[in-house]
Amino acid sequence: MISNIFVVLISVFISLSGCKKEDEYVIPDVPPGDEDTIAQYGEPFNKVPATEDIIMYEVNPRVFSQRGDLAGVQDRLDKLQQLGVNVVWLMPIYPIGDENSVGSPYAVKDYTAIHEEYGTLENLRKLVDEAHDRDMAVILDWVANRTAWAHEWIEDKSYYEQDAEGNITYPEDWQDVAELNFDNSDMRQEMIAAMKYWMLEANVDGFRCDYADGVPVDFWSQAIDTLKSMPDRDVIMFAEGTKKAHFDAGFELTFGWDFYNKLKDVYNQNISVTNLENVNVSDYQNVPPGSHILRFTTNHDFNAWEATPQEIFNGLDASVTAFAVTAYMGGVPMFYNGQEVGYPNQLPFFEGASITIDWAINPDILEEYTRLVEGRKNSEALKNGSLEVLSSHQDVLVFKRVSGAEQVLFIANVRGSAIDYPLPESVSNTSWTNVMEDADVDLGSNLQLAAHQYVIVKNF
Repeated sequence: MISNIFVVLISVFISLSGCKKEDEYVIPDVPPGDEDTIAQYGEPFNKVPATEDIIMYEVNPRVFSQRGDLAGVQDRLDKLQQLGVNVVWLMPIYPIGDENSVGSPYAVKDYTAIHEEYGTLENLRKLVDEAHDRDMAVILDWVANRTAWAHEWIEDKSYYEQDAEGNITYPEDWQDVAELNFDNSDMRQEMIAAMKYWMLEANVDGFRCDYADGVPVDFWSQAIDTLKSMPDRDVIMFAEGTKKAHFDAGFELTFGWDFYNKLKDVYNQNISVTNLENVNVSDYQNVPPGSHILRFTTNHDFNAWEATPQEIFNGLDASVTAFAVTAYMGGVPMFYNGQEVGYPNQLPFFEGASITIDWAINPDILEEYTRLVEGRKNSEALKNGSLEVLSSHQDVLVFKRVSGAEQVLFIANVRGSAIDYPLPESVSNTSWTNVMEDADVDLGSNLQLAAHQYVIVKNF
């Protein structure tokens, strides 16, 4: 079955009229006799942001536009650029298997094809080209531990985990998919070749790897080593998982569920805001320099199955304050589409989804998010600086981020009522510049904070 993927890969030699440039590369790590060459579409993107500079944006193509396809995503790239986004994560764009199907895009029928509802390879190429022209990288969602039952690999049972009777098994309680066997070296090679396919055929810049904890770390090492060995490439590898071993395998980002869950507890169970410092420290234990935890207040799963961020954090203003905490306390911030305009409805992502985001609502919220992103992007202290929590107050989070001479002071009331907050002595009666308004601010000894109000100031 190894040769099958290379039959697909060689198709890049057909219809090259839309290519920007061709370079011949050899697919590494394939069995003797299968050393095929394929063409690189376009120029590898040379402005992939450093991990600490990433502003991630997750796109659910089904709800992102009236079209519900890749062209609809392309049409809004200017808006994402204005928000400050520099990495676009596309949820799975592959065909979905119809056997035992529940319509999940994470039941992949073909790793090297595009769902007909989303468009064609040419549509993806155009989207990536346009994103690159706007200094934005594009990563694909990759589902490595399972396939749809209708995937062609199902013909070789050795590619899949089996029970004692030889029946192919499914992972967790996901009966719509079959669990892959990573003891099979042929399957591994085809998987890696399929990942390379998209980097060569469509010039994408990396992958967000679904359920990364359910895949052996040594496979990730093998795959990432191969992808990062491609010439002239900076590759973004983002694990949906919490294992610190993912960083050893070559991932630069993992998911920050612990911080998200603790933040929800702060807002909904009135636990002390000081708990956020503890989870932040825990998150970053054994994380190598240059790698980070991705922080968020919503994503496709929580939005679809739980609630919108404004419901989770008890109001639209409160949800923006929660985002400010995640974006400024540490880690790499992420948006899920619609969040930036406070879209009030949950967003489905299975086949048949009929909701389309109304982008015209809440322009003031969009402006506020944009200023928050700009403030972070322009601050070395917020991206790489040290963190010092200045208060043990139960309801007001106060911390300072410092890098060299630059200092950023962050103060946020996480409760739904006003607080007269006595400032720590170290920042009482000091002068700053407001990050959100670019205006001078003189702090006294007390600060009157409205419900869910935050204040962000810098020393220059």
